[in-house]
Amino acid sequence: MHEMEKKRNRLLAPKVIDALAGRNIEAFYAEDKEEALKVALDIIDEGSIVSCGGTMSAREIGLIDSIKNGRYVFLDRDGAKTPEEKLKIEKETCSNCDYFICSANGMSENGVIVNVDGNANRVAAICHGPRHVLMIVGMNKIVHSEEDAYNRAKYIAAPINAQRFNLNTPCAKFGKCADCTHEQCICCQILVTRCSMHKDRIKVILVNEDLGF
Repeated sequence: MHEMEKKRNRLLAPKVIDALAGRNIEAFYAEDKEEALKVALDIIDEGSIVSCGGTMSAREIGLIDSIKNGRYVFLDRDGAKTPEEKLKIEKETCSNCDYFICSANGMSENGVIVNVDGNANRVAAICHGPRHVLMIVGMNKIVHSEEDAYNRAKYIAAPINAQRFNLNTPCAKFGKCADCTHEQCICCQILVTRCSMHKDRIKVILVNEDLGF
């Protein structure tokens, strides 16, 4: 990220944090990955039951490795040996998890968060179940409007993630959305988080770096 982009982000971030606060979402700012990791570990109490989706952003700041190697109970969906075990972990995440770690596909400057899912385990956990949701969000995902956040999620993040997961969808093949209903479609569920009914259940760490997709 260019230094001028970082300068702009430093001015924008407080406004986004204020907007999120007005939506009952607690937000923090970190200048880089190292600071973001420290903030995240300060938030998550040792001994907590922690799970995550397929978030690249949390992995890029080192949070998932820190949780795996720390004093936490980690529900490791990616470590499941069978589809049945994976499903069991996803259900336990929604019923018995202290912190669910994820990111956002797009976020507007006024604090609306958009996520697009195929299997929907991530959007389900954001909506209900885990006691806390912790989102690691690079400032590259902040866009002007809710419509821009939706467009970023569907037309930028989704094709890249479809390729990341080696799917056989049109967007994975051609690099652009075909508005498909393919059996492996990664855009089955679209979640728009306008606000949190439960104050500060959702927490966001804005990071002044390019993170995730």
